[in-house]
Amino acid sequence: MTKLNVAPTKSNLLKIKEQLNISCDGYELLEQKREILVMELMHMVEQIKLLERDMDKVIASAYPALKNMLMAVGGDRVERISHAVNYDFSITEKSVIKAGMTFSTIDVKLPERKLFYSFMDSFADTDKVMADFFDFLKLLTQMASIRTIVWRLAMEVKKTQRRVNALDKMIIPQTRLTKKYIEGVLEERERENVFVLKSLKGKKGGAGQ
Repeated sequence: MTKLNVAPTKSNLLKIKEQLNISCDGYELLEQKREILVMELMHMVEQIKLLERDMDKVIASAYPALKNMLMAVGGDRVERISHAVNYDFSITEKSVIKAGMTFSTIDVKLPERKLFYSFMDSFADTDKVMADFFDFLKLLTQMASIRTIVWRLAMEVKKTQRRVNALDKMIIPQTRLTKKYIEGVLEERERENVFVLKSLKGKKGGAGQ
């Protein structure tokens, strides 16, 4: 690694020391930020795992019920029943705060679960099928919202990690190397000055004798 291209002067040494202090402080703050982000990311990943488990349970219940319904009343009647369901929903952007940072995600508003079909034209398990798939849809929208936050958190972790690595592997070592170089040059100059002064004093003393 090469040092910074600066003149070895006392004023530059002060600047380098100040820059090193700022870089070290920045490194510690960024490392703390990275750790908080990673902890929050792991927490969100656990939420995704729980949602996936709930979705698996709902699907395990919903599809057999739908299969029984199809076998009992036929595909045409199931299609007529499905057309009577209110599918209107809205998607809006919302902001959430995670790890002290604001992230944009989506908020999905689903319609109330109402039965718009005729009971005379339905199957005994229709309510169960409708309830299961509405529950699945709710879980799916929650998953979409959380996955959006997780993706943004992961991007922020990656960006913070790059900055931490830059400080740790390049900026701080390079600044320390430059500081050491300037201090070495200044110390050498100081020794040379002392030697010159002693030589001058010795010459003056010899001339006086």
